[in-house]
Amino acid sequence: MSDCLFCRIVRGEIPSKKVYEDEHVFAFHDIHPVAPVHVLVVPKLHVDSMAQLSAEHEMAMGRLMVAAGQIAREQGCTNGFRTIVNTGRVGLQEVYHLHLHILGGPDPLPPMLKR
Repeated sequence: MSDCLFCRIVRGEIPSKKVYEDEHVFAFHDIHPVAPVHVLVVPKLHVDSMAQLSAEHEMAMGRLMVAAGQIAREQGCTNGFRTIVNTGRVGLQEVYHLHLHILGGPDPLPPMLKR
């Protein structure tokens, strides 16, 4: 999708603070971080959301998950981190290019949802 924000970032048309790239995955710092470490990890192949994944995406999604752990460790999240994938309107997805948030920091993160 030529006008997708994250596709444009992956292609270098919009600047980002890149932290990782391989043939399937691109990762960069979120411009509005909600934690000391807040990195977005996106597949280079455009997929709107997790709801649109199929068997053809297995390699890229597997690589995305492996890269997320590596990126978190490299960003200093050695005592743990949170990964979030917002999906669709109800899941509060804001950019319709599948992406994984890595959140972490030196202190524990607040609960994800109020109980």
